[in-house]
Amino acid sequence: MKVCVISNRVPVAKGYEDAFEERFRNRLGLIDNEPGFLRNEVHRPRPMKMDMAAGGLVPDEDAQGYYIIKTWWRDFDDFVAWTKSEAFAEAHRNPAPEEMFAGSTKIEVHEVFLSTDLDVD
Repeated sequence: MKVCVISNRVPVAKGYEDAFEERFRNRLGLIDNEPGFLRNEVHRPRPMKMDMAAGGLVPDEDAQGYYIIKTWWRDFDDFVAWTKSEAFAEAHRNPAPEEMFAGSTKIEVHEVFLSTDLDVD
């Protein structure tokens, strides 16, 4: 199995975190039944900084946090098929307002070559 992980790094503007998370809680779930789809994760940011005086990590209130949306796929071709599907178009028909974001998103593609819980080649 050549598991592929797609990560979408999203800078959410301060004050829009709850609305952004609510969009995912109320998602259509169309991706869940796509061939090759394994799982979806949404990671909430916790911006931190090193503070030697405090003896470790402390919250960084001034830093821009990034939500990370990860989808796990059996392989890259399954992900590509999803992006070309009618279900994908339907899932993205109601875009979030532009002011919800503090910049551009960034998509990264990774192939899992080693895992402690998956049988990968």
